Amino acid sequence: MRIPSHLAIIMDGNGRWAEQRQLPRIAGHHRGVESVQEIVAECRTLGVRYLTLYAFSSENWGRPEDEVNALMGLLGRYLESELDTMCARNIRFQVIGEIDRLPAEVGQVLRRTVAQTANNKEMVLTLALSYGARNEMVRAIRELARQVADGRLAAEAIDDDLLSRTLDTAGLPDPDLLIRTSGEMRISNFLLWQLAYTELYFTEDLWPDFSRQKLHQAFAEYARRQRRFGLIAAQVKGEENH
Repeated sequence: MRIPSHLAIIMDGNGRWAEQRQLPRIAGHHRGVESVQEIVAECRTLGVRYLTLYAFSSENWGRPEDEVNALMGLLGRYLESELDTMCARNIRFQVIGEIDRLPAEVGQVLRRTVAQTANNKEMVLTLALSYGARNEMVRAIRELARQVADGRLAAEAIDDDLLSRTLDTAGLPDPDLLIRTSGEMRISNFLLWQLAYTELYFTEDLWPDFSRQKLHQAFAEYARRQRRFGLIAAQVKGEENH
């Protein structure tokens, strides 16, 4: 089976999973963490090199305060509990988004986890936290504009590669496959620049129900697709034969 080098996931449906069972929404988030643990482990086993998870969007700050506070606490506990596992599995952890908006104690845990896994090399696990792609692009464009205004950069030097290196995801390849759970068929302001040629896979499964078997199904579908990047099928086939 062809495995994507970089997998991105929009983990959607925790609240609905809980509501369907007449449970508090935070119960769905707790069950969603178990899915994260299972999928991270399976991706590491299968040889995925980069895994990027949409954990908390810029828009999620508008949710009820008690839910946001519970999510922040859950995030901190998850990172603290998973640090030894990430080190044992040689997983490097990083985060993208407006991290300064997160509670101070969560920021401390994030920085500590990033630092203590910095030398791990087998897989990069990226959490998108307080993240919105439009905001990311505006911040990158402003930085390039400052460099031009200061005389450190010629406007003509700005190209696709330079913008990519100015985004939060600098150093990461673009995702090969995006999975979104819960039946929603949109990308919700996630990695707008980076998803230009990414294969998209949508599933009706709510995130707490997304298991390693469901992951294998997504990868099987990905393996059946031919990625052409604007070329025609015959050209891609010719390149594959070389």
